[in-house]
Amino acid sequence: MVENFTPVSGLIGGGLIGVASALMLLFSGRITGISGIVGGLLSAKGSELSWRAVFVVGLILGAVIYMLVAGGTNLVQMEASVPVLVVAGVLVGFGTRLGSGCTSGHGVCGIARFSNRSITATIVFMGVAALTVFITRHVF
Repeated sequence: MVENFTPVSGLIGGGLIGVASALMLLFSGRITGISGIVGGLLSAKGSELSWRAVFVVGLILGAVIYMLVAGGTNLVQMEASVPVLVVAGVLVGFGTRLGSGCTSGHGVCGIARFSNRSITATIVFMGVAALTVFITRHVF
């Protein structure tokens, strides 16, 4: 198993996510929940569509710029097949709708606002994630 412990880039990335979330809340009054932002692209109109599209493009460009600056083309290697990834994506989308948000909305923004609902949701996310890893690695 390959270890990928990168505390410096993790701290920098986490800090940037926190600053971006704080700026989003400060300047627009909106929570930086990625599933809500992306999901809203399907029904948004006018200025709602514009800022959401710019946000998503910024997410993609941020990853591309990081890859260019870091000089790496070490893309993530997926061990699952495309159908499994599609089903996983649909389940994640369903879960974010069911849970009224995703890890960015609840885990980053909600916990920072001391929201009991977000704290509970994040505990459930993390518990299910740990259980899923355990089952996929040690049971199947």
